[in-house]
Amino acid sequence: MLFTPTRAYLSILSVTPDVLREMGVDSIILDIDNTCTTHDNPVPLDGLFEWLEEMRSNGIKMMIVSNNHAPRVEPFAKLLGLPYVSEGAKPLTKGYREAVKKMGTDKSRCVTIGDQLFTDILGAKLFGIRSVLVKPIEPEKKGFLAVKRVLEKPFLPKVYL
Repeated sequence: MLFTPTRAYLSILSVTPDVLREMGVDSIILDIDNTCTTHDNPVPLDGLFEWLEEMRSNGIKMMIVSNNHAPRVEPFAKLLGLPYVSEGAKPLTKGYREAVKKMGTDKSRCVTIGDQLFTDILGAKLFGIRSVLVKPIEPEKKGFLAVKRVLEKPFLPKVYL
């Protein structure tokens, strides 16, 4: 199914190097908003710096792919010390393809982590990589994203690890 993630976790912080080894991956494509921080927030999720360091110390490659414009993505990526692709056009495969090339990895060794079924997870499926869905850090309050959250409900996993 196009909207079914490979795995689902309550938080990005629950995804450990052991989980990634078990999945057979060593490279991560990361979403920003509601995955690593709340929308338009320049401050990362509590514990994210430690999580990134644990990934780095285990040889995990990481890169941000966001649909946001560079003025949002670049400062956040620099703060985290990560390369990035802005305007990634998820769920289209453009951003994923660019990230895999820049990381110098094979897509068979890559996973994406994100909070949205219709962008992050669908994009991963279309590109042919595994995916981890995380619960959004906070609920969407208004606009198009709030509508998308309602539309996602029937497809969401029943259990998050």
